[in-house]
Amino acid sequence: MKHIPVLMVLAFALSLCNLTGKKAGLSNSNSATGGETVDRPQPTAAQTQALEGGQTVKWEQQDITWTLPKGWNKITVESKEFNYGAPGNGAFLIGSISPMDENFPTDISLKAFYDGANTRKKNGEVDELHYLELDGLKGVEFREANPEHPDGIRRLQWQAFRKHAGQTQMVNLILSSSGKNFPAHQDELYAILYSTKLSH
Repeated sequence: MKHIPVLMVLAFALSLCNLTGKKAGLSNSNSATGGETVDRPQPTAAQTQALEGGQTVKWEQQDITWTLPKGWNKITVESKEFNYGAPGNGAFLIGSISPMDENFPTDISLKAFYDGANTRKKNGEVDELHYLELDGLKGVEFREANPEHPDGIRRLQWQAFRKHAGQTQMVNLILSSSGKNFPAHQDELYAILYSTKLSH
Protein backbone atom coordinates (compact mmCIF):
# COMPACT_ATOMS: atom_id res chain seq x y z
CA MET A 1 0.00 0.00 0.00
CA LYS A 2 2.87 2.41 0.77
CA HIS A 3 3.86 2.30 -2.95
CA ILE A 4 0.51 3.62 -4.16
CA PRO A 5 1.37 7.35 -3.72
CA VAL A 6 4.63 6.82 -5.63
CA LEU A 7 2.77 5.08 -8.47
CA MET A 8 0.20 7.88 -8.59
CA VAL A 9 2.92 10.54 -8.85
CA LEU A 10 4.65 8.53 -11.60
CA ALA A 11 1.40 8.15 -13.55
CA PHE A 12 0.69 11.87 -13.21
CA ALA A 13 4.18 12.76 -14.44
CA LEU A 14 3.81 10.48 -17.46
CA SER A 15 0.45 12.03 -18.32
CA LEU A 16 2.03 15.51 -18.21
CA CYS A 17 4.77 14.36 -20.58
CA ASN A 18 2.12 13.10 -22.98
CA LEU A 19 0.22 16.39 -22.88
CA THR A 20 3.27 18.57 -23.45
CA GLY A 21 4.48 16.37 -26.29
CA LYS A 22 1.44 17.07 -28.48
CA LYS A 23 1.43 20.06 -30.83
CA ALA A 24 -1.52 21.37 -32.76
CA GLY A 25 -1.63 19.75 -36.18
CA LEU A 26 1.01 17.12 -35.38
CA SER A 27 1.29 13.60 -34.06
CA ASN A 28 4.42 12.20 -32.47
CA SER A 29 6.44 9.03 -32.94
CA ASN A 30 9.92 7.86 -32.04
CA SER A 31 12.37 7.60 -34.90
CA ALA A 32 14.08 4.26 -35.25
CA THR A 33 17.23 5.99 -36.46
CA GLY A 34 18.03 8.23 -33.52
CA GLY A 35 15.46 7.72 -30.79
CA GLU A 36 14.43 11.38 -31.00
CA THR A 37 10.81 12.43 -31.37
CA VAL A 38 9.75 12.92 -34.99
CA ASP A 39 6.42 14.64 -35.64
CA ARG A 40 4.08 13.86 -38.51
CA PRO A 41 1.46 16.21 -39.94
CA GLN A 42 -2.05 15.88 -38.61
CA PRO A 43 -3.70 19.05 -39.97
CA THR A 44 -6.19 20.88 -37.81
CA ALA A 45 -9.66 21.74 -39.11
CA ALA A 46 -8.54 25.33 -39.75
CA GLN A 47 -5.48 24.15 -41.69
CA THR A 48 -7.59 21.79 -43.80
CA GLN A 49 -10.13 24.53 -44.47
CA ALA A 50 -7.35 26.89 -45.62
CA LEU A 51 -6.75 24.66 -48.66
CA GLU A 52 -10.38 24.00 -49.60
CA GLY A 53 -10.93 24.69 -53.27
CA GLY A 54 -7.19 24.99 -53.78
CA GLN A 55 -4.99 23.67 -56.57
CA THR A 56 -2.41 20.91 -56.79
CA VAL A 57 0.86 22.28 -58.14
CA LYS A 58 3.79 20.09 -59.21
CA TRP A 59 7.45 21.00 -59.46
CA GLU A 60 8.02 18.77 -62.45
CA GLN A 61 11.84 18.88 -62.49
CA GLN A 62 12.01 17.70 -58.87
CA ASP A 63 8.84 15.57 -58.58
CA ILE A 64 7.49 17.56 -55.62
CA THR A 65 3.83 18.57 -55.28
CA TRP A 66 1.83 20.82 -52.98
CA THR A 67 -1.75 21.88 -52.56
CA LEU A 68 -1.91 25.67 -52.69
CA PRO A 69 -4.81 27.96 -51.75
CA LYS A 70 -6.87 29.81 -54.32
CA GLY A 71 -5.14 32.96 -55.48
CA TRP A 72 -1.59 31.58 -55.29
CA ASN A 73 0.25 31.95 -58.60
CA LYS A 74 3.53 31.00 -60.24
CA ILE A 75 6.40 33.43 -59.75
CA THR A 76 9.49 31.40 -60.73
CA VAL A 77 9.91 27.71 -61.54
CA GLU A 78 13.34 26.45 -62.54
CA SER A 79 15.22 23.18 -62.08
CA LYS A 80 16.55 24.16 -58.63
CA GLU A 81 14.18 26.90 -57.55
CA PHE A 82 10.41 26.99 -57.11
CA ASN A 83 8.47 30.09 -56.08
CA TYR A 84 4.71 30.51 -55.86
CA GLY A 85 2.82 33.07 -53.89
CA ALA A 86 -0.02 35.45 -53.32
CA PRO A 87 1.87 38.75 -53.66
CA GLY A 88 -1.26 40.75 -52.92
CA ASN A 89 -1.47 38.97 -49.57
CA GLY A 90 2.29 38.90 -49.02
CA ALA A 91 2.55 35.12 -48.55
CA PHE A 92 5.02 32.90 -50.41
CA LEU A 93 6.35 29.36 -50.89
CA ILE A 94 9.99 29.02 -51.92
CA GLY A 95 11.56 25.64 -52.62
CA SER A 96 15.21 25.11 -53.43
CA ILE A 97 17.33 22.07 -54.25
CA SER A 98 21.08 21.81 -53.65
CA PRO A 99 22.85 18.77 -55.15
CA MET A 100 25.45 17.30 -52.79
CA ASP A 101 28.34 14.88 -53.19
CA GLU A 102 27.16 11.25 -53.12
CA ASN A 103 29.20 10.68 -49.93
CA PHE A 104 27.83 13.76 -48.17
CA PRO A 105 27.08 12.96 -44.47
CA THR A 106 23.34 13.64 -44.52
CA ASP A 107 22.53 12.34 -41.01
CA ILE A 108 25.27 14.43 -39.41
CA SER A 109 24.23 17.48 -41.42
CA LEU A 110 20.56 17.12 -40.50
CA LYS A 111 21.55 17.02 -36.83
CA ALA A 112 23.68 20.13 -37.42
CA PHE A 113 20.61 21.89 -38.89
CA TYR A 114 18.68 20.98 -35.76
CA ASP A 115 21.46 22.11 -33.42
CA GLY A 116 21.88 25.39 -35.31
CA ALA A 117 18.16 26.12 -35.10
CA ASN A 118 18.20 25.15 -31.42
CA THR A 119 20.92 27.74 -30.78
CA ARG A 120 18.76 30.32 -32.56
CA LYS A 121 15.82 29.24 -30.38
CA LYS A 122 17.88 29.80 -27.22
CA ASN A 123 18.74 33.25 -28.56
CA GLY A 124 15.07 34.06 -29.14
CA GLU A 125 15.30 34.03 -32.95
CA VAL A 126 13.22 30.83 -33.35
CA ASP A 127 10.07 30.00 -31.40
CA GLU A 128 9.29 26.50 -32.73
CA LEU A 129 11.62 23.62 -33.55
CA HIS A 130 11.22 19.90 -34.10
CA TYR A 131 11.92 17.02 -36.43
CA LEU A 132 9.07 16.72 -38.94
CA GLU A 133 8.45 13.88 -41.37
CA LEU A 134 6.83 14.88 -44.67
CA ASP A 135 5.68 12.09 -46.99
CA GLY A 136 8.02 9.67 -45.19
CA LEU A 137 11.09 11.94 -45.30
CA LYS A 138 12.49 13.19 -41.99
CA GLY A 139 13.57 16.81 -41.85
CA VAL A 140 14.01 19.72 -39.46
CA GLU A 141 11.18 22.24 -39.18
CA PHE A 142 11.49 25.57 -37.41
CA ARG A 143 9.58 28.82 -37.26
CA GLU A 144 11.24 32.16 -36.80
CA ALA A 145 10.10 34.41 -33.97
CA ASN A 146 8.23 37.58 -34.78
CA PRO A 147 10.63 40.05 -36.45
CA GLU A 148 11.60 43.25 -34.69
CA HIS A 149 9.84 45.33 -37.35
CA PRO A 150 6.24 44.45 -38.34
CA ASP A 151 7.14 44.54 -42.05
CA GLY A 152 10.07 42.17 -41.55
CA ILE A 153 9.83 38.65 -42.97
CA ARG A 154 8.83 35.73 -40.74
CA ARG A 155 9.62 32.25 -42.04
CA LEU A 156 8.39 28.70 -41.50
CA GLN A 157 11.17 26.45 -42.83
CA TRP A 158 11.79 22.72 -43.41
CA GLN A 159 15.15 21.23 -44.41
CA ALA A 160 15.89 17.62 -45.33
CA PHE A 161 18.10 15.41 -47.49
CA ARG A 162 16.92 12.93 -50.08
CA LYS A 163 18.10 10.70 -52.91
CA HIS A 164 16.54 11.73 -56.21
CA ALA A 165 17.47 11.33 -59.88
CA GLY A 166 20.77 9.72 -58.93
CA GLN A 167 21.71 12.62 -56.64
CA THR A 168 21.95 13.30 -52.96
CA GLN A 169 20.02 16.55 -52.54
CA MET A 170 19.29 19.05 -49.82
CA VAL A 171 15.64 20.11 -49.94
CA ASN A 172 14.85 23.51 -48.43
CA LEU A 173 11.26 24.75 -48.16
CA ILE A 174 10.40 28.22 -46.89
CA LEU A 175 6.89 29.56 -46.31
CA SER A 176 6.82 33.20 -45.38
CA SER A 177 4.84 36.33 -44.73
CA SER A 178 5.49 39.62 -43.01
CA GLY A 179 5.54 39.51 -39.25
CA LYS A 180 2.34 41.54 -38.94
CA ASN A 181 0.46 39.31 -41.44
CA PHE A 182 1.89 35.95 -40.34
CA PRO A 183 -0.93 35.13 -37.87
CA ALA A 184 -3.52 35.63 -40.62
CA HIS A 185 -1.61 33.31 -42.99
CA GLN A 186 -0.37 30.78 -40.45
CA ASP A 187 -2.99 28.08 -41.08
CA GLU A 188 -2.47 28.14 -44.84
CA LEU A 189 1.32 28.17 -44.52
CA TYR A 190 1.31 25.10 -42.28
CA ALA A 191 -1.29 23.42 -44.50
CA ILE A 192 0.88 23.96 -47.59
CA LEU A 193 3.91 22.53 -45.81
CA TYR A 194 1.94 19.51 -44.58
CA SER A 195 0.63 18.86 -48.13
CA THR A 196 4.17 18.28 -49.46
CA LYS A 197 4.60 15.11 -51.50
CA LEU A 198 8.05 14.22 -52.78
CA SER A 199 9.97 11.26 -54.14
CA HIS A 200 12.96 10.03 -52.14
